[in-house]
Amino acid sequence: MSSTAGAVQPAVSLAGHNRISTQALTTLARAAAAEALGISAQDVRAEWSDDAGLLALSIAAPIRVPSLTEVLRDPSRVEGFGGTVWDRAVAAKTAILERVTQLSGSTLSRVDIRISGARISEGARVR
Repeated sequence: MSSTAGAVQPAVSLAGHNRISTQALTTLARAAAAEALGISAQDVRAEWSDDAGLLALSIAAPIRVPSLTEVLRDPSRVEGFGGTVWDRAVAAKTAILERVTQLSGSTLSRVDIRISGARISEGARVR
């Protein structure tokens, strides 16, 4: 049987082990959190812990927010950024968990986020 270009081939199972280093997982988690929170990956701290045999991820990071002056002038700016800080942190948990799982193949039990500050963003809407 011939295969067509772009067709997905089934994975071949070979003996041995595949391991993703903690450093690689941490870099991936930082990038996923940065994407979800609208900040730079260098601003994200990520730590891993064991949660009954699964990986638990703890993120500490600032979040991008509009200036208070902009919000006073136009309260819809909050929605333009994706909602309240609380709503965005809750949504980021799911996004980070899904992205890290998708790209690493690792199973995470949970993602904990601690918002450590705010990055004020002037001008254009984020979302």
